[in-house]
Amino acid sequence: MSRRPAQRVGIAPSPLVRRLILGIIGAIFAIPILSMIEFTLRKGLAGGYTLSHWTGLFDPANAAQYQVLYVGLVNSLILAVVTVAIVLLVLLPTMVLVQLKFPALRRVLEFICIIPITVPAIVLVVGLAPVYSVVASIFGSSVWTLSFAYGITVLPYAYRTIQSNLGAIDVNTLSEAARSLGAGWGSVFWRVLIPNLRRGILAASFISVAVVLGEFTIASLLSRQNLQTAILLMSQSDPYVAVIIALLALLFVFLLLLIIGRFGAVTGSTSGSKHTKRSERAKKETPS
Repeated sequence: MSRRPAQRVGIAPSPLVRRLILGIIGAIFAIPILSMIEFTLRKGLAGGYTLSHWTGLFDPANAAQYQVLYVGLVNSLILAVVTVAIVLLVLLPTMVLVQLKFPALRRVLEFICIIPITVPAIVLVVGLAPVYSVVASIFGSSVWTLSFAYGITVLPYAYRTIQSNLGAIDVNTLSEAARSLGAGWGSVFWRVLIPNLRRGILAASFISVAVVLGEFTIASLLSRQNLQTAILLMSQSDPYVAVIIALLALLFVFLLLLIIGRFGAVTGSTSGSKHTKRSERAKKETPS
């Protein structure tokens, strides 16, 4: 039976309207960014423009002045790595286990993972403050312990990206086929399921990194230093450098999102072409 083509509901906007909408949205995002770039090029009260603020940031002679930024950046990178490890070592196996063995708990897991996005960060910190007094007594007050809170914060985003990839493949059939060929559960997970979930894993990792690099409230209220708190401290002594670091962080997150979109598009087109080739091959092999 031939499938009916998908029908569009409503009236599609004209090319002029689409360009107008994209132009307005682009201006909303571009105007603040361009204003930040223009601000970093100012000489100050004397007027005119200069590149000295940009070049001074990378001058070794100013390393001591910008030490707080370097410390905050290193701390944020450590937090990003530990948070991604928590997502991949705790959330991913749990989702696969629920998908294979306990499908009735899928809604419960989804509800638990979505809860953090509904709770404001300030409320979350109020609940985490007494917990972190216990965490500090066990693991110390190092900055990496903040990744426990960040692991909760990124749960909704990581769950959605992994679940979309998990729902696109037949996990049960793949695992049963591998088990019937004598593979253990470890081999099924690492050699069968993980390669098929690569797109969701990468997307969840990149989004987690972006969320960690942009988080301020939890780190500030729990008295931990990360990139955003360092930018706030630097803005009190050198606002130009603080804005430059904010621009570089925005650029880095934008590149991460581009990589996610590009990787998803390439993977989708590749899988679609493979499916088309298999269908054509099956038609040729079918006797008329």
